[in-house]
Amino acid sequence: MKNTVIAYTDGACKGNPGPGGWGVLLEYNGTRKELCGGERDTTNNRMELTAAIKALETLTRPCRVRVYTDSVYVSKGISEWIPGWVRNNWRTSSKTPVKNADLWQQLLALQHRHQVEWQWIKGHAGIPGNERADQLANQGIAALNGTP
Repeated sequence: MKNTVIAYTDGACKGNPGPGGWGVLLEYNGTRKELCGGERDTTNNRMELTAAIKALETLTRPCRVRVYTDSVYVSKGISEWIPGWVRNNWRTSSKTPVKNADLWQQLLALQHRHQVEWQWIKGHAGIPGNERADQLANQGIAALNGTP
């Protein structure tokens, strides 16, 4: 879609918890930007959320964004679960604190700056943007160990 930023996001973890990485591929009107990073002690879900956060916070002005994620956790969380969590003061339906609430709150705030469409896609299914985001997430892990 013209004038829409396309963002492919992915997270990876070697062990869960363990060293993790996040990757983002942004595309806009023929221009591409790649981002990645990592953390030494994290979880896969935190890296998936971090990738989505990094994609949205990189955008310098409000815009239309279509975010592709292979994470059901991120996809369902942002589009189905979060209204209930907010209503319940960041508690689940079983009254326990929402895991990764700090990241969910960041993502929610960033989403309000943009017009975001969330799209779940199957991971490792040959979708080029998703495959590249996966490579970038693993590159984020490798960089923790000084490997390019």
